[in-house]
Amino acid sequence: MNGSTFFIVNLIATWYMVGLIWMVQIVHYNMFDRVGVEQFQQYEADHNRLITPIVGVPMLFELATAVLLLVSAPDSFPRWAAIVGLVLIALIWLSTVLLQIPCHNQLLNGFDESTYRRLVSSNWIRTVLWTSRGVLMAFYACIAMR
Repeated sequence: MNGSTFFIVNLIATWYMVGLIWMVQIVHYNMFDRVGVEQFQQYEADHNRLITPIVGVPMLFELATAVLLLVSAPDSFPRWAAIVGLVLIALIWLSTVLLQIPCHNQLLNGFDESTYRRLVSSNWIRTVLWTSRGVLMAFYACIAMR
């Protein structure tokens, strides 16, 4: 595999996550408070079980190819952009581990309005960061096509 392949896989993984995070932010999380108290624990457990492979695998591909871009980027992708992209991923992962996962773990005990609101509001961090990564990657994809 070469730098162009790493770039394309990273671009695809990033834009997959951009679409997914916007759907989760605007649609999925905003309906958590409509599930009902009696069903919420099972709903949250099912959410965690079902979303993990849908999110985890692309996040790992995105991270791995971002690291590989540091050492093997195509000529049209400057090293500083690879570093910025990797920093954005680090911030996304930190937000996930420090903010969203603890909220989901608390919600496994049942619906709690303040935890739910914290989850929805803190998830904007990931939404903005992934969108920023998507724009960065799309910009350099357009440059590479010239």
